[in-house]
Amino acid sequence: MGESSNRSLQARRAQRSVGTVGSDVTPRSHGRSTPTVEEAALFAERANGQLLELSVKAGRAAWVQNTFITDDTETLAADASRELSAAMMDLAAEAIRFDGVALPDDVARQIELIKLSVELPVPSGHEAQLELTRLRAALQSAYGKGMYNGMDLLELSRTMAESHDPDELLDAWLGWRTIAPPMREPFARFVSLANEGARDLGYADLGALWRSGYDMPADVFEKDLERLWLQVKPLYDALHAHTRAALARAYGPEAVPLDGLIPAHLLGNMWSQSWENIYPLLEPGRSDSSVDLTRLLREKGVDELEMVRYGERFFTSLGFEPLPASFWDRSMFIKPLDRDVVCHASAWDIDLDQDVRIKMCVEITGEDFITIHHELGHTFYQRAYRGQPVLYREGANDGFHEAIGDVIALSVTPRYLVSAGLLAEEPSTDNDGALLLRKALEKVAFLPFGLLVDKWRWQVFSGETPPAEYTSAWWELVRKYQGVGPPVARSEADFDPGAKFHIPANMPYARYFLAFILQFQIHRAFARQAGHEGPLHRYSVHGDTAAGARLADMLAMGRSRPWPEALFALTGEREIDATALLEYFAPLERWLAEQNRGRHVGWEA
Repeated sequence: MGESSNRSLQARRAQRSVGTVGSDVTPRSHGRSTPTVEEAALFAERANGQLLELSVKAGRAAWVQNTFITDDTETLAADASRELSAAMMDLAAEAIRFDGVALPDDVARQIELIKLSVELPVPSGHEAQLELTRLRAALQSAYGKGMYNGMDLLELSRTMAESHDPDELLDAWLGWRTIAPPMREPFARFVSLANEGARDLGYADLGALWRSGYDMPADVFEKDLERLWLQVKPLYDALHAHTRAALARAYGPEAVPLDGLIPAHLLGNMWSQSWENIYPLLEPGRSDSSVDLTRLLREKGVDELEMVRYGERFFTSLGFEPLPASFWDRSMFIKPLDRDVVCHASAWDIDLDQDVRIKMCVEITGEDFITIHHELGHTFYQRAYRGQPVLYREGANDGFHEAIGDVIALSVTPRYLVSAGLLAEEPSTDNDGALLLRKALEKVAFLPFGLLVDKWRWQVFSGETPPAEYTSAWWELVRKYQGVGPPVARSEADFDPGAKFHIPANMPYARYFLAFILQFQIHRAFARQAGHEGPLHRYSVHGDTAAGARLADMLAMGRSRPWPEALFALTGEREIDATALLEYFAPLERWLAEQNRGRHVGWEA
């Protein structure tokens, strides 16, 4: 996954709220009390044109701010973001005028999306708008510039991934969190202003606005997430118990109690959101080292640019056109030595047409190889729907945008590595327990974290969690859902949520939880359509042009239809369902049940 493992990308919709479109717009006065269908159609056309023009301006400002962090670029990006947010707020307020009017489906959907596409609603008043958008730019830049003892997040994350010295791990874990306390007060002010803007649109708070963007009522969406979590929780609990036992062997039961929480600094990741880096401590018997992707890449002498070329070739094997030359000229693949940048991996659609880019500080690792395939999933999605009206140039929902790249990443199998020339021959299935365990430490371990980030944030937005309880509420959710605890006592002098990029950047996170369920559903559909026989985890869509054609057709829909229709077009199913994930990991779940005999499964939160 991105930033280490959550594939934290910045899809176009998220860019919008960082600073991608904006304009000072004065709402028009409306002479008619009952608007006509023609007026609604003209309004939607005007909104599309306005957003297209302004997206280019603010997208460029946001790109520069992310790849060249200075006070000036922060200000420019914040100003562009304020213009975007103000314009979208004015358009959303104007769209309310058409509520209750019988409109053609296409016009009605575009007008509804105008209201729902505001991820950062700004309050009325120029000064408040400017304050809110500058707060966001400053919070994101503070994260991007974060350092501890001369080490940035990449270096600290490398320590978390590679070290097995508990003192060194604790120092890196605590060190990164020293960047967060100064964000606490600005974040609280940010929440207040953003909620004010959400209320101006008729929503109770910003969280209610976000939850309303999934073609279902907000409360139904929240319940649906919990339904999916309960489907996968037994598998997670089994993985947690086995991981805890392995860590207790490595560090001693006094450090890792066999019936309690796992200390957060021992899981190989800065946020305990994925655990694949501690795989060597859990390795089930003999492992075939040929599936060590990092070693394969380094032995072959692959550089940063070639890492991205592998990802492009995967998509062209499905029948997609190669990326434009501008992608290679304008993307950031290597961390510059002369300036601060936001290294967090993200995909950008600067002009909503041909100017697509990715921003990433690539390292020659298996993790980054997979992240690149994921980010390019966003890029090819963006290119596929570029013929749609601007309001439809999104994923079917934001979880789809995340899932498409992850579907491709699931196909980074031994078979694909052979086709790509990285592996001499496909190993036998005898050692697939190791393959599945490594994948579960990435995919299954992430699920509760993918759920709790926005659960915490929704509680903050609603006021259920006041600023005086930010840190305690965070750890309450981490304990409940992940079974993980802080390695040392934390207090409200800390602001641990701020140490996660998506909090200061105000990027919604439920999309990742959805994507981690949805990707297996799509993967299973491709395997079934291809007539694949054998374990689901051995299937790769690489080279399947028939699947590529179906995928291209679905991607081209953008957000023009409710997401169940897009899902049906690709899979023949209309509901997101976790049974495909459980099918994928079924051999591992059986193996974990054997390993956990006599062990305590679960924890006291």
